[in-house]
Amino acid sequence: MSTAPTTYWDDLAEDLKDPEFLRSYITESLRVSTIDQLVHDLDEARIGLGLSKADLARAISADPAVVRRLLTLGHRNPTIGTVAEVAAALGLRVALVPMTDEEREQVAEPLRSGTVKDPEELARKFAGARAS
Repeated sequence: MSTAPTTYWDDLAEDLKDPEFLRSYITESLRVSTIDQLVHDLDEARIGLGLSKADLARAISADPAVVRRLLTLGHRNPTIGTVAEVAAALGLRVALVPMTDEEREQVAEPLRSGTVKDPEELARKFAGARAS
């Protein structure tokens, strides 16, 4: 049996003790999971309304490639303006939602302080968010 997974988690937990690495890890993990969820939700709404990507592009007066890139897997980093326009065309609004107390403890506090109580738990939390 390989020890690679244990070594990976041990190494990551050790790296998360460095405040700069911790902050970068949290912000990048949140960026990726948030964008993935937003795009997934927008695409589900589009499908639910029976709109093609071209229909959606016309609705926001954008080149069809803009919507295709937004809704296609791979590297994506949409502007908030594009997300808001697409959401509006789908009858949705982009909103900020407060974190739960647990999320604030695991995410916001470590970002502000540069330390985390349980680095391994944090690493596994974000690994799970990326896998779902």
